[in-house]
Amino acid sequence: MTAGYRGRFAPSPTGPLHFGSLAAAVASYLDAKHHNGIWLLRMEDLDVPRSMPGAADDILQMLSAFGLSSDEPVMYQSQRTSAYEMALQQLKEMNAAYPCACTRREIVDSALHGIEGPVYPGTCRNGISSGREGRAWRVRSNDDPIAFDDFLQGRISQHIESEIGDFVVRRADHLFAYQLAVVVDDASQQITHVVRGADLLHSTHRQMHLQKLLGLPTPNYMHLPVAVNEKGEKLSKQTLARPADKSPETLFKVLLFLRQQPPDDLRSASIAEMLAWATAHWQPEKLAGCRQFAI
Repeated sequence: MTAGYRGRFAPSPTGPLHFGSLAAAVASYLDAKHHNGIWLLRMEDLDVPRSMPGAADDILQMLSAFGLSSDEPVMYQSQRTSAYEMALQQLKEMNAAYPCACTRREIVDSALHGIEGPVYPGTCRNGISSGREGRAWRVRSNDDPIAFDDFLQGRISQHIESEIGDFVVRRADHLFAYQLAVVVDDASQQITHVVRGADLLHSTHRQMHLQKLLGLPTPNYMHLPVAVNEKGEKLSKQTLARPADKSPETLFKVLLFLRQQPPDDLRSASIAEMLAWATAHWQPEKLAGCRQFAI
């Protein structure tokens, strides 16, 4: 047993839950329950333009159909703007955040390409040019390496300044960015273990940077292989991923995807029986070193 284990699943309500997201939900649930821990749900509905009406409720109903229910009330990021404001104010007072007037086009035209797109060149770091106004808020970075030991992916190191650049914590449209919100929320929910897709692996260093600045604890991280289609594209709304089917067969396929080797006679079991078997026999180490699997 891991004392005080608190895990979470945090989907974005941009559409129905697809197979890849369901696999991540199941894995995070199994890891929490295998360690007799608490499992929480957080709806990352902060990006209002991308959120689909009714999607949050549909996701919760889908998870419930698979026996995945939050042990505490569901947290909604859209209701937590004041908490993010306080965190940003703390960064401002430390001179760790600054306003940026650059447009996306200006950044693309003047930046080098990093691990997640253009590296911000620091144009506004020492002040905004005369006649311009700040659009977004960025956090100052440095090139000291930030490293952590991921349970599945091993030692992962990153130099934020040269590989990412000073990153946005409040966007030009005044919405708070994912990196700040997730750090504030993980601390608020006292999350000790983050189990999520490997597509978020390189976000972890920015989150650790913010955790250090804000004096918040750093959870343990486990980054799972993401589900991709035959073209090698991550399953998503953009790649036209179909909604997951509410059936025991779907859960059995998820366990196969997670390399848990469920016995064939489990195919005819109920969802509750299947989940109980998977919790008792959970072996995430079978996914070590894998960042994506085709389905």
